[in-house]
Amino acid sequence: MSIESFISQYGLAAIFLGAAFEGETSVVTGGLLAHQHLLPLVGSAVAAVTGSFFADQLFFFAGRHYRDTKRVRRIAEKPAFAKALETLDRHPTIFILSFRFLYGLRTISPIAIGTSHIPARTFVMLNAISALVWGVVFTAIGYVFGDGLIELVDKVMPKQKLAGVAILVVVAALAIAGVRYWRRRHASRTGASQPRANAAAASTTDGSGRTPV
Repeated sequence: MSIESFISQYGLAAIFLGAAFEGETSVVTGGLLAHQHLLPLVGSAVAAVTGSFFADQLFFFAGRHYRDTKRVRRIAEKPAFAKALETLDRHPTIFILSFRFLYGLRTISPIAIGTSHIPARTFVMLNAISALVWGVVFTAIGYVFGDGLIELVDKVMPKQKLAGVAILVVVAALAIAGVRYWRRRHASRTGASQPRANAAAASTTDGSGRTPV
C-alpha cells in the first residue's frame, strides 16, 4: 500500500483521534493534506470538529459522574484545575467557548466544568459551537498556508515532497510535545514549592498567627 493510499484510507480517522487527544497539529495537518488533494477538505474539517466535540463531552462526563474516583481527584489537585474553575465562575459562557483555544487548559477544563454547576445541556450546546469554530479554523490554517509549507518542503526535499511533509509534521508535533512537557514540569515544581513556602511562613508565627518577637 502506498503512502497516498494509506492516508486516503485512514487519514480522516487519524484526524478524528488527533483532534480528540492531541490538538491543533493533527487538525492543521488535515488541512495541509486536503490542500494536497489527499483528503477531502470538508471531511477533514468534520473529522476535526467531531473528534474535538466528542472528546470534550467524554471529559465532561468523567468530571460530572466520576469526580470521586482516584484519577479525577488527582487531576483536580493540579493548579490548572483550580484556575479553570476560577475562570469558569467569573465568565462561564466565554470560558466554555474558548477553553480549547487556551494552551494548557484544553483537556483539564471540560473535566473541571463537569464538576461544576453548569447544566449538561448548556455545555453540549456551547461545546458544539466551540468545536465547530476550532475545527474549521485550524483546518483552514493548514489548507490556506499549504502553499507556503509545500514550497518550503519542495526546496529541501524536491523529490520526496510527501515524506518532507510527514517529517515537518513530526518535528512540529515533537516540538509541541516538548513545550507541553516543560510546562507540566514547571507547573508541578511551582505547585510543590507552594506548600513549602506556606510551611516556612507558618513556622515563623505563634499559635495566634502573630510573628513572635
